[in-house]
Amino acid sequence: MDDAIPIIAIFLGLPWIIFHYITKWKTAATLTNGDENLLEELYQLARRLDDRMDTVERLVASDNPEFKPARIMHDRETDNQKLRELDRMFAEQGRTSK
Repeated sequence: MDDAIPIIAIFLGLPWIIFHYITKWKTAATLTNGDENLLEELYQLARRLDDRMDTVERLVASDNPEFKPARIMHDRETDNQKLRELDRMFAEQGRTSK
């Protein structure tokens, strides 16, 4: 009888604990609609801020010929590569990016 308790604990308790945490892991790993909306708002904000930064750099460069922007202007395509990838992802999901 003394040997039965550890065996029952191993065969019932251990799988229950494992399945419990697998279930918790699966539910916590998903994005909710609120999370997706927040990410889309943050993405839109990042795009607007990027456009504003480009505008400020162009204005300062036109006033001061010795100004060297923090971001290299001719490297804008490389700089915005991640934004284009996000644009494609939003387009595939049927969302607008602007």
